[in-house]
Amino acid sequence: MDYTSPDTQFTFDLNCNTLFKKDECNYINLLGVKNLNTLENTSLLDIFLSKSNVVEPHYHQNAAELVYCISGEAVVSLINPFTNELLHFPITPGQVANVPQGWWHYEIATVDCTHLLAIFDAPTPEVILGSDLLSLTPANVLAHTYCLNEALVKEALAPVKPKTFIGPPADCCPPMPNAAGTMVNANLVPASMAPMMPNANLAPMMANANMSPYMYSQPSPQSFGYQPMPVHGYYAQPYAQPYRQPVPPAYSQAVNEAGTE
Repeated sequence: MDYTSPDTQFTFDLNCNTLFKKDECNYINLLGVKNLNTLENTSLLDIFLSKSNVVEPHYHQNAAELVYCISGEAVVSLINPFTNELLHFPITPGQVANVPQGWWHYEIATVDCTHLLAIFDAPTPEVILGSDLLSLTPANVLAHTYCLNEALVKEALAPVKPKTFIGPPADCCPPMPNAAGTMVNANLVPASMAPMMPNANLAPMMANANMSPYMYSQPSPQSFGYQPMPVHGYYAQPYAQPYRQPVPPAYSQAVNEAGTE
């Protein structure tokens, strides 16, 4: 960097560079080396969320992420590929959660007016989004790989739009009221998770060919009607005392095989 150049930049207004905007209360601003050319191995996302909104599951292939809570409350969830655990870390103002490079993670706001700062050790954060993986992977591949009904996979994933960034989408359709109990009975989630997901959408879960295809509401072109998830014990546990949930052995095997290639 030539610091004598008249093009040298030392300040930047993040409000002028919005990465994604769902609405006036849910949006992400970006700062990278393309915006401020004196940056070295640092970049950040300025994240604003209202209650129950989610920075969708994703991973950063080129950087670790330090999530700092400025205001409000959120839960940072991640999969530790070395212990095969899904961990949840509630954070409040002044607290941080660290996500190592390449780890699958997401953030959920548990109150309105939540403001997070995500700091990266790279000049530009790169990302692989869950919505991209789900919408771009052919349904027939998913069905064949996991022994699912292809028609139900297509139906379940049809509403997923690439680059969702913040979910649920503004035009989200009303989910099934008694989904939590059905999922617990089907051994899809532990009973401890039921209180925080009474309105969970069962469509992806019901894609298995051995399950009744009409246990959930028929997906439509999505009309607004998302109901916030109540925050009970699952997300109200003390900070730094994460909820631990085993990850299926298949995930561990896939990670190990990838590491040996």
